[in-house]
Amino acid sequence: MPDNANRIVSTILEGLPFTVIAAVGGIALTIVLSLAAGLALLSRSRAVRVIARVYVEGLRGTSEVVQLFWLYFALPALVGLQLVPLYAGILVLGLNHGAYGAEIVRGAVRAVPRSQVEGALALSFTPAQRMRRVVLPQAFVEMLPPFGNLFIQLLKSTALLSFIQVTEIVQRGEQLRPTHGADLPFIYVVELLLYLVLALVITAVMRLLERAACRRIGREPVRNRFLGGVG
Repeated sequence: MPDNANRIVSTILEGLPFTVIAAVGGIALTIVLSLAAGLALLSRSRAVRVIARVYVEGLRGTSEVVQLFWLYFALPALVGLQLVPLYAGILVLGLNHGAYGAEIVRGAVRAVPRSQVEGALALSFTPAQRMRRVVLPQAFVEMLPPFGNLFIQLLKSTALLSFIQVTEIVQRGEQLRPTHGADLPFIYVVELLLYLVLALVITAVMRLLERAACRRIGREPVRNRFLGGVG
């Protein structure tokens, strides 16, 4: 461990709030866009499905880095609107991962057994009631594990915000390079550990949500079924 380890750690930790804000903001926007686009992909309206599909394929099929550069550097040249770097980063994180999340939502809704929908029809539920009271509670359980993976991927993507000078973890670490070149291995280990801790926090939260969602519909969490109730 280098002699100036405390200074290195404290400097990198100064970027932690920006990483957390970017991740939380990106996750919140991802959830909203995933639900909106995912349900739009299942719409009876062809126009709505086409719009949603253009969004999903357009954002999934293009580079996240280029999207970030386009929004932060190109958009101001076109419309004269300069976004705050952190807000631009959150917007790109949400837009990009929302496109992936839309397919998670679509697949989870499709996975709800047809018999459940038919039962709701027999009870004279309206389409909105069927979705809210029957389909989404069951689909929500199926969404949580893949959304957990998606949120961890989003967390790691916050490092891209260093390209537009957001002083998050990676940017703070890079600021140490000129004066602490010999300590680069330690700098990167600290960064890796911080991302690991944040990823473990996301995993723990998603597991708690999964348990709560399973209890709500009277289903045992998948890991408990295979581990004999451990978990």
